[in-house]
Amino acid sequence: MQSLRRVAGAALLALNLRRFSYGPLARGKYIWQVIDTEQKLAAFLPALRAAKWVAVDTEADSLHAYPEKVCLIQISTVSSDRLIDPLAGLNLGPLLEALSGRELILHGADYDLRLLRKHHEFVPSAIFDTMLAARLLGLRQFGLGHLVEKYLAVKLEKGAQKANWAMRPLTERMEHYAHNDTRHLKSLADQLRAELQAKGRLAWHQESCARLIQDSTQLHVPDLDSVWRIRGSHLLAPPALAVLRELWKWREKEAVAANKPPFFVMSHEALVNIAAEAALSRPIEPFLPKHLSERRRGGLLKAVAHARELGPDRHPKILRHASRRPSEGEKRRFIDLQKRRDAQATTLGIDPTLIASRGMLSDLAFDWDKHSPELMSWQHELLKLDGEQVPSRAQAAPTIGGSQGSGRRAPSQTQPATTSPLQMQIPSNTPFR
Repeated sequence: MQSLRRVAGAALLALNLRRFSYGPLARGKYIWQVIDTEQKLAAFLPALRAAKWVAVDTEADSLHAYPEKVCLIQISTVSSDRLIDPLAGLNLGPLLEALSGRELILHGADYDLRLLRKHHEFVPSAIFDTMLAARLLGLRQFGLGHLVEKYLAVKLEKGAQKANWAMRPLTERMEHYAHNDTRHLKSLADQLRAELQAKGRLAWHQESCARLIQDSTQLHVPDLDSVWRIRGSHLLAPPALAVLRELWKWREKEAVAANKPPFFVMSHEALVNIAAEAALSRPIEPFLPKHLSERRRGGLLKAVAHARELGPDRHPKILRHASRRPSEGEKRRFIDLQKRRDAQATTLGIDPTLIASRGMLSDLAFDWDKHSPELMSWQHELLKLDGEQVPSRAQAAPTIGGSQGSGRRAPSQTQPATTSPLQMQIPSNTPFR
């Protein structure tokens, strides 16, 4: 556990170092005017503070670096479209202060909000998300390019979407792409807002945007006993899980040191295969990537050797998800809620999952009183019948073993199982998820 914390600490240290120091990457001649000095930023701030509206977007380098960082902040106002370079070592405090306390227009705000909260501790007070607006209006194609073409008759080029945004100087194509991500948002938002108002859904959008800010800006502490349990790990027995855990820590260190995403170092599939073979004392060479350097090969073998030295008492436990059998009453409530949701969605012409996901319907069917407060007010109104309260589970609590009401309540948390040979993770038998 201590070594896992050291790996996490090393990643955080690298992130903080890159947040404030970028060296020669931060400089270069730009094709378009980019704010990359304190003087340029100071000159821009009065216009930003006086702006009647502001549209914002960000670009990161998650496909090219590890940990990721914010590489560009795009801002459009009525007077200009500007690019701000966070890699230039600027003090972004005055900029973020100018953006706070007002509504920001974004498209698909989830990722941008997470980036700005994680890297710059910025949380906006209000947003207008054009993607969310389009979905609440029932549009099935809600990408920015499609919406701008539909509403504004402008066709956007999206070729630079996967570019390395830490590269300096930016190419003309990258800068053109970056400007297009914000320069049309105000005109688009005006039309979407009017349609939401006409359909009586503007309040839905406002509540949904507030929930999006809340959900996207919460910092989640990683679970050190699950962060390394990558895809395919459920197939492994405890000795192999011990190897996988050490291999994951080795790969994290290599990824941070190389400033490359972990999949550049080694794939999930290779880690799982190596762990399975090593635990059985079989040769692992067939599963090693051909490009693996001697240094990395040595580190990997050391990690495997360390894992194999661990006693059974230090092996990770297999996680078994406690399951429960839904009562007949719960099944009926789920079907009723699903029919109600789907009927409302059909009438409104929107995606049913905007009203409630399948998982949420399952929770509501299990205990309406407990889980209905998790709904937004407009979702709650659409799901309940006029003048009728959705029944709770008071008469039919699911149990472990036996018939209805004859056993103890099934636990909902994940529990470690006793050790066993190679096996599949036991899924929940609840039919609603």
